[in-house]
Amino acid sequence: MQPSAEHVHWLFATGFLFLGLCLLGEALVGTEVWRRRPWRAYLWPGITFVMGLFMWPVMTFFTNSTIHMLAHGAWAQVLMVAGATELALVRGKISSPWWRLTMALAFFASGASFLIHEQNPWFFQRSSFLHHLLGWTLLGAAAIPIARCIRPRSVAWGSVFALTFVALSVMLYCDRDLAPVFGHLSPLAGAPHR
Repeated sequence: MQPSAEHVHWLFATGFLFLGLCLLGEALVGTEVWRRRPWRAYLWPGITFVMGLFMWPVMTFFTNSTIHMLAHGAWAQVLMVAGATELALVRGKISSPWWRLTMALAFFASGASFLIHEQNPWFFQRSSFLHHLLGWTLLGAAAIPIARCIRPRSVAWGSVFALTFVALSVMLYCDRDLAPVFGHLSPLAGAPHR
């Protein structure tokens, strides 16, 4: 028996929430204080990489069309690349802070994938609305990692970066397979199952 798509979204929402809280903690106390415990430096890059790994089974077992498979495969790849790049920076294998632009690529590719794979209009049903909202949020948020590369010690940009993940998790927690959005549900969507 397969869990419904909303349950898979909620699992990833939990991962994004934890990721955002880790990043927010690092932004507020500062990188030097955050990394006094050496394992903390690996926490958020490791979570990002593992979430990318978990996207592969989602792509394989929870998709119902080619475009969904391509979108989930793109998410898996960019999450793994962004996580691996951050892990390499923490380990000292690479040193240029411009490598952090892989997170901008991850945001942009994820936002584009959300928009491309959602064929229904905004107010078709709640999951359609949230896919559009997530896509445009990620496309706009792709500028945040660029700002973090320019101003790496900025508490404001670090906090905005962290809160982006918290906002994404809230949006994913709002997902339901078939539910009205703002009281509207397309007659083509079907009857809500709750």
